[in-house]
Amino acid sequence: MSTLTLMPAGLTLEVAAGASLLQAILDAGGKLVNPCGGGAKCGGCHVFVTAGRKGLTRVTPAENAKLDTLVGIGSKSRLACQAQFTGTEDVTVELLGALSG
Repeated sequence: MSTLTLMPAGLTLEVAAGASLLQAILDAGGKLVNPCGGGAKCGGCHVFVTAGRKGLTRVTPAENAKLDTLVGIGSKSRLACQAQFTGTEDVTVELLGALSG
């Protein structure tokens, strides 16, 4: 199990290994748009993983390709629909701007 912390609200949730980051964010009360339904096509679930990046699966080629098309990305950027918890460490995510609710 890992703990997910959502910033700036400070919401937390215990998350099992294998769980989707997107679903965990929604379960914790965070808001993200995901019009593509988790297919790494829209970029609406872009978040910054500010701590515990090794607690998530590696970036997939589809995720990397989509991130390359978005504005405002950095080394901590992830698409929540593509990341899954590994259960190895706690994860802190910063929800971004208007798209995150």
